[in-house]
Amino acid sequence: MSEANKDDESPVAKEVEEICLRLLARREHSQKELLNKLALRGFSKDDALPVIDELAEQGWQDDLRYAENYARFRIRKGYGPIRVKQELKQNGIAAVDLESIVREEAGSWIALLEQVYSKKYPHDTVLDRSEWAKRSRFLLHRGFSGAMINALFDELNIRFL
Repeated sequence: MSEANKDDESPVAKEVEEICLRLLARREHSQKELLNKLALRGFSKDDALPVIDELAEQGWQDDLRYAENYARFRIRKGYGPIRVKQELKQNGIAAVDLESIVREEAGSWIALLEQVYSKKYPHDTVLDRSEWAKRSRFLLHRGFSGAMINALFDELNIRFL
């Protein structure tokens, strides 16, 4: 809050601000995450939202900064575009430029997919149907599309019996 408004601030708003600042000091949070955490502590959306908006104006909270940091973290962990987009959406983030982030972190989604696959599995070129399905499910669960997985298997010349 601005210095002029600090004295006029209600005790509830001060408490909400203190909690938000403690949370934001540890890591970035989206507005939705802050609202959810405050709701768990018994604060209403009407009490929390003005404080969160003020923190955003001051630069303490930024949904775009949160989204970029979160996406970088998940891409480094080997998660694909479908999973990262879904997780961001669950945290209140509608859109972020994942393509530029993946280019910085891994080069491309296919390069990331190959890294994830190579780390987990040996480079067998012939798989039985159940092993092929198991590996495909793992990659699907990581958030890569079926088309990406098929392209990877084609690139690595992986076939199934």
